[in-house]
Amino acid sequence: MSRSKKWRLEWAFFLGENGRRQYNKLCKGCVHPCKQSFRAVVLSCPHYLSRRSQKRRN
Repeated sequence: MSRSKKWRLEWAFFLGENGRRQYNKLCKGCVHPCKQSFRAVVLSCPHYLSRRSQKRRN
């Protein structure tokens, strides 16, 4: 089934060279629906806490 032009424009930021959706490394394994593109740099994610930030708090 072919995708509409509108769908392609919406997902163009997420599509990789192979034409499939690709997410950021941090978002790949995340269960939350706030996934970001592999092209974006994650500055702040409310659902992600790194081990480094947890050590700094203690």
